Amino acid sequence: MNKSPILDHKFYDQPSVFQPENLLREARRQKEITELVIPDVCILDPDGDIEEYVIQKHHAKLNKAWACYHTKLFEFEHEGQKIGIIGRAVGASFAVLLAEQLFASGCKLLLSMTSSGQLVQPMEPPYFILIEKSVRDEGTSYHYLASSQFSFLNTDLKEKLENAFNNPAIKIFTGSTWTTDAPYRETAESINHYKSIGIHAVEMEASALYAFAQARNKNVICFAHVTNQMASVEGDFEKGEHNGSKDALQVLFATIDTFSTKTHTP
Repeated sequence: MNKSPILDHKFYDQPSVFQPENLLREARRQKEITELVIPDVCILDPDGDIEEYVIQKHHAKLNKAWACYHTKLFEFEHEGQKIGIIGRAVGASFAVLLAEQLFASGCKLLLSMTSSGQLVQPMEPPYFILIEKSVRDEGTSYHYLASSQFSFLNTDLKEKLENAFNNPAIKIFTGSTWTTDAPYRETAESINHYKSIGIHAVEMEASALYAFAQARNKNVICFAHVTNQMASVEGDFEKGEHNGSKDALQVLFATIDTFSTKTHTP
């Protein structure tokens, strides 16, 4: 028996009875959805600002093949490639629920761009972190992988991104985050602990998405858009022009361009 009951009875080598493909089958039947194609590349946008921006500026339209009960998938183009985006996918459990359904629907590469609170201060926010590892301080990841301190970005994906962000206008570095599912329980003691081990920022999705990716052998890349110091200073949460959407899209498009030969269907 584990000290934490939540870790008991996790049969990692056994399949789930409840499969996303079966849920989507019934959703398509109920909604009379006959279209089956979603973009190869999709974005999770917890804040929803990027989604709103691409609707206004990139003429994003609803994807009629998306059969999710909880969300809408918008579709837009970049360099002739279709990209899907779901806004307001906040928190580890919701992000992974959507990731399961996106890959079951045909997604090949999933990017997450989440707002994040600064811990260690390498520069003034806003800036971006390519998350290479994240502390598993949420519950969802423990349904996919046995207990460990961190979840990790796939090594092959990390290597392919080594030269993706050469544009000096993009403020980005590779670093680590603390994923929590209780943002209003970020105590001074816990913050100081994660600072002491070199964790750069705190967010709510990455460790679970990376655990899902490892367990399911899927391509997931998570970014933190460091925009705040957890409202501990006046004038916090300023993301930049268009709520940071233009800068975030620079990061996302640079990533997509790096993988376009692998993910784009002519």
